[in-house]
Amino acid sequence: MLDFRLDEEQQMLTEAIARYASERMRKVFRDAEEDGRIPPEVVQAGWELGILPTGLPEAYGGFGEYTALTGVLASEELAWGDLAIALNVMVPNLVAIPVMLTGTEAQKEAYLPQFCDEAMPAMTAALTEPVVKFDPYKLMTTAVRDGDDYVLNGTKTAVPLAETAELILVYANEDGQTQAFLVPTDAPGLTIDKKAKLMGIKGLPTSLVTLADCRIPAANKLGGEDGINFGLILNHSRVALGAAAVGVARAGYEYALDYAKQRVQFGEPIAHKQSIAFMLADMATDIDEARLLVWETAWQMDRGEDVTRDAALMKQRVDDVVVQVADRALQILGGYGYIREYPVELWLRNARGFVSFDGLAIV
Repeated sequence: MLDFRLDEEQQMLTEAIARYASERMRKVFRDAEEDGRIPPEVVQAGWELGILPTGLPEAYGGFGEYTALTGVLASEELAWGDLAIALNVMVPNLVAIPVMLTGTEAQKEAYLPQFCDEAMPAMTAALTEPVVKFDPYKLMTTAVRDGDDYVLNGTKTAVPLAETAELILVYANEDGQTQAFLVPTDAPGLTIDKKAKLMGIKGLPTSLVTLADCRIPAANKLGGEDGINFGLILNHSRVALGAAAVGVARAGYEYALDYAKQRVQFGEPIAHKQSIAFMLADMATDIDEARLLVWETAWQMDRGEDVTRDAALMKQRVDDVVVQVADRALQILGGYGYIREYPVELWLRNARGFVSFDGLAIV
């Protein structure tokens, strides 16, 4: 018999994040979108929830045992508050989780304790490239071994918080395989360009990163000589993004539902109209379906199963759901949905980005 109830720790965590999302994120997310800047104190408050340290092993300064299922619960609640702020709070995950999953013992000892401090570490990751039909398994960025060093060449786009980062986990093609390299931002040949102008998540600073004969020690290759299991890392990223998409969809649905109950036309709430009621029912059903797909994939990952196929299918379905739900929310608001004063247009713009958000989140 299946049991979908959260355990005590998961319940406490999701309740704490829900309070933070409601009381802090929702009060600043529109201004952050307009200004292109998230208040640092809001990000710090999110970091102080201890979501990442909670999942890191005690041997490296963490507080517990990692589970992907707990991670997706956190990702959904954060994204319900606001996607840009959620991604900002989770940027350290982009380095910590790959190091925990695939790093050498020396790399774990060197880096993981830094994610358990009160201050958020200045680290990020660079996967996506500015090419048509981007394929994370066939990167244009290259890594070539040269004696005791690696030489990296290529361009990465939409790298979050790159301008303030001290280290970037750069994914590159080494002999046809996607590998990852820990690159200090002061390494010769690494250039961080101005902030990218995106359609959505405008509160999250993202940059173009260029590597031109960027030389780093061979010891900076994640996983050592054996390298990484990139498919494992990508699966963890896809469940994180899937959960975040559910959070954005849920935000749009709940707003549209409340609006439909309060908006009166011809003497009754528009929620009583069959066309609106059916639309809301479809939205709720699609969200529940998407959430269960995410949960099942995360549960399988925690059991050590190969979920590469399931994660890809889940991500494709959830990417469709979040756009459909956000678009229906805009339709329910009618003309108001297209006005920036209302948040549904923001959620629709953010929803459109999930198909290209590879590497922006991981749990």
